[in-house]
Amino acid sequence: MMSGYGPFAWYYDELTENVSYEERAAYFTGLMGHFGTSGPIVLDLACGTGSLSEPLAKAGYDVIGIDNSEEMLAVAMEKLAEQPELDILYLCQSMTDLDLYGTVDTTVCALDSLNHLTDPELVKKTFQSVSLFTAPGGLFLFDVNTPYKHREVLGNSCYVYEFDDLFCAWQNFYEEETGTVTIQLDFFEEENGVYHREQEVITERAYSREELTQWLSEAGFSLLAVFGEDSMVEPAEDCQRWIFAARKK
Repeated sequence: MMSGYGPFAWYYDELTENVSYEERAAYFTGLMGHFGTSGPIVLDLACGTGSLSEPLAKAGYDVIGIDNSEEMLAVAMEKLAEQPELDILYLCQSMTDLDLYGTVDTTVCALDSLNHLTDPELVKKTFQSVSLFTAPGGLFLFDVNTPYKHREVLGNSCYVYEFDDLFCAWQNFYEEETGTVTIQLDFFEEENGVYHREQEVITERAYSREELTQWLSEAGFSLLAVFGEDSMVEPAEDCQRWIFAARKK
């Protein structure tokens, strides 16, 4: 299990600048409208730097952002300070052991955050924790990287990212038996003509639809649908991202 991002937290927004958080927020709010939710309180689970929390709050929801990385939340709080009109409460907690003041109406867990839980028991515990704090009839919406993506796309690939003041070497190491990808990130940040190196190692695991569906049911959720690639259609065989929609029984 990933215990929390260290130096990666300060580079995260730069490395994910290709992600349109506004479009992703619109997709999830569209799912809320399609399936119907019990109210306006949204939990952004594993919220990171708050890039999804912000457009959800702008859409009119009361947002609680939870992450177990103090570094990520520090970035989120800095960004929130520039937008005091947004109704977001950030809390530093593990998604496997939530401790909220009351129930929420919808939980959103995006950007393959659940894949970072490499022990199936921790995924089960997360589902049970979310269920405990979800109002009856509330929604649980989450995405995961698929086994296909881990095997065929991430695999043992290498990537290089170069920005004005940052160079990142990204290496993947795939384990077939568990569908696990270990990601090694080496950051080189330029300061006064000198590059300083930081390293982060992250592990992700892919789970089957059958496993996730079973664990949702055991936690008290009814599966509503599984969609592919931020759509409203059944996933294709080569789908890289599944979106699960479930309702608290």
